[in-house]
Amino acid sequence: MSTKVDFIWKEDREPHFQRRKEILRDIPEVKQLFGIDRWLKYKVLIVALLQIGTSFLVPANFWGFVLTLFIVGSTLVHILVLAIHELSHNLAFHSEAKNNVLALITNFPLVFPFAMAFKAYHLEHHWKQGEDGVDTDLPTRLEARLFRGFFGKLFWMIFQILFYALRPLFIYPRKPDKWEVINFATQIAFVGLYAYFFGWFGILYMTLSVILATGLHPLAGHFVSEHYVTKPGQETYSYYGPLNKLVFNVGYHNEHHDFPNIPGSKLPELKKVAHEHYNNLHSYNSWTRVILNFLTTKEVGLNSRVKRAK
Repeated sequence: MSTKVDFIWKEDREPHFQRRKEILRDIPEVKQLFGIDRWLKYKVLIVALLQIGTSFLVPANFWGFVLTLFIVGSTLVHILVLAIHELSHNLAFHSEAKNNVLALITNFPLVFPFAMAFKAYHLEHHWKQGEDGVDTDLPTRLEARLFRGFFGKLFWMIFQILFYALRPLFIYPRKPDKWEVINFATQIAFVGLYAYFFGWFGILYMTLSVILATGLHPLAGHFVSEHYVTKPGQETYSYYGPLNKLVFNVGYHNEHHDFPNIPGSKLPELKKVAHEHYNNLHSYNSWTRVILNFLTTKEVGLNSRVKRAK
């Protein structure tokens, strides 16, 4: 087991700023991809309704419940989480307020009020990638020290949603804005009304779906694939496998960080027209393999992330 617990410290700027400049200089027509995905709002609402509808139909017997959780619930949850990711970049409507309202609705079957807080912290992750004490996507030194080796990393992977949720409270606490307050109030109202009229069984199903979706589910491989350094010198990694079709092409992660104002539906086109800027970068084609390699490779741990001083 590796005893190295420090991170990869750099003094240069995150890589996406420079590549964005180069792509816009070489291929100015990339600007035509900027804007919204006019179909996104319909896709998001359909998936949210599917998860709520499934909560009424989930079998009460043990194996039926478990299979529905793994196959249906956790998959729909992951789609919804990454839909909120798209909405955090205002990619469904030109109006930020409309994107926020849709994110609040999308949050309903996810039980926990996180959409608006995620938006605030995620935008910091983009503009200050790797900045210590600001980018809350980065594990803490304590996490890196505690969760080492196969079983340590396995525990962290299974419960990583808890670390993502609690980490900002310790390293970058901030006063909630009005949208976060609205998010909390509407979520409490939804859960309360659902429980009052339909009982707690559906709430249990939706809650466990969230936990399973963000643990060892194949789609959760994107949490590890995006920024954990497996090739020295490269900070962000893309995934070009078929699961992208389920999650708004979030696997095109170098492309997304270079141009967060391009909707996921158009990121494959960005890679196509700017292929000379992306084809030489290391990428993945299996999120499941990414998870397995993360768990079994001694040289890769929670400290395998680039950090920058404030």
